[in-house]
Amino acid sequence: MTDPVRLAKRVAELLACSRREAEQIIAGGWVRVDGVVIEEPQFRVTDQRIEIDPLADPTQTQAVTLLLNKPPGYRTRPGDDAAPLPHAQQLLAAAARWAEDASGIRPLKKHFAQLTLCVPLETDASGLVVFTQDWRVVRKLTEDAATLEHEVIVEVAGELIPHGLERLNQGIPFHPQGAGGGGKDAKAPTAARNGRTPPAIKVSWQSENRLRVALKGAQIGQIAHLCEAVGLRVVSMKRIRLGRVPLAQLPPGQWRYLYPGERF
Repeated sequence: MTDPVRLAKRVAELLACSRREAEQIIAGGWVRVDGVVIEEPQFRVTDQRIEIDPLADPTQTQAVTLLLNKPPGYRTRPGDDAAPLPHAQQLLAAAARWAEDASGIRPLKKHFAQLTLCVPLETDASGLVVFTQDWRVVRKLTEDAATLEHEVIVEVAGELIPHGLERLNQGIPFHPQGAGGGGKDAKAPTAARNGRTPPAIKVSWQSENRLRVALKGAQIGQIAHLCEAVGLRVVSMKRIRLGRVPLAQLPPGQWRYLYPGERF
């Protein structure tokens, strides 16, 4: 039996490439040891069978975006790190990937590292949450936050005041601090911070006790504030769309990759 060596060293020898290239190939999931994909360059090998995918390309460093259907009770808000509730990122495991994910992307361990959470949700809310490694997605969801449309199904209780639906569709001023929503960590659009009417909102009844709200630049606490202003109390909320990306049939607690042709 030969002495154990790092897998990266053995792959570099087999491919006659640099150690760095070997590490990238291993981290990309292109290498099997005795039939098992190994993604750790430091993994020790002796006489095991090493197979390298003929399509292995060390330059393929694909940044991924994960879409999660967050159940209620998982936190995503900035400043909630000390809360005694689980963080939504804990749901991002290979076993929780949606079986009908049609992205064609092979799940790798590195896909669950260095993720940025974009467009958080209230802890009690459910629905679409975005985690990404792609700086372009981060920039899009940050720079265009004020014009990004959120579509939310809101279950409500209470009695709507006269002309309440019209008031909602006209827009009701929202102060994140005063409403107890965003706090100092909320990056509210300028109009919301100044208490001016939101740029665009569409509200309609989906059923007897459910509203469908499409609101651009939605902030934490804003929908609850709007409902309270017209005599309603939020029972539950579910975000079903962000921009042009829908939640669709993604089950609660599961995730999928953002497809190559999808854009927010």
